[in-house]
Amino acid sequence: MDLKGSSKLYYQIKIANQVMVSRFEKKVGFSLTRYELMVFLKESGKCSQKKIQSELCIDSAAVTRHLKILEEKGYVIRERNKDNNREVFVEVTEKAKEELMNCEKQFDASQSALCHSLTPEEEEQLATLLQKIIKQEEG
Repeated sequence: MDLKGSSKLYYQIKIANQVMVSRFEKKVGFSLTRYELMVFLKESGKCSQKKIQSELCIDSAAVTRHLKILEEKGYVIRERNKDNNREVFVEVTEKAKEELMNCEKQFDASQSALCHSLTPEEEEQLATLLQKIIKQEEG
């Protein structure tokens, strides 16, 4: 594929991302990043802000901004490590766990953001292709 073709493909991916993220956020009521952050904390338990940054591939300033908003809304608790004041531990609150559970209950798989245009098999193929691209960039 030449540069023009590659550019067109990347631009289509960018637009598709904007559309899908917007649909997700309207349906769930949280930004995609904040939702993923809370799910990660719910599954992993209390952990360092640095681990969140590493696991979700988000820069430190962005993690801090998202956590500040989530903390103000009562979804996470942040506390400094008593032994190392530079380290911050984060955990999800019961309020957040309830909200996540409500999101899951209200979310009908047949109404997913992608299903209107992709079959479940196509969604799986897309996920596989995206993982392949991500791994290639990491390696």
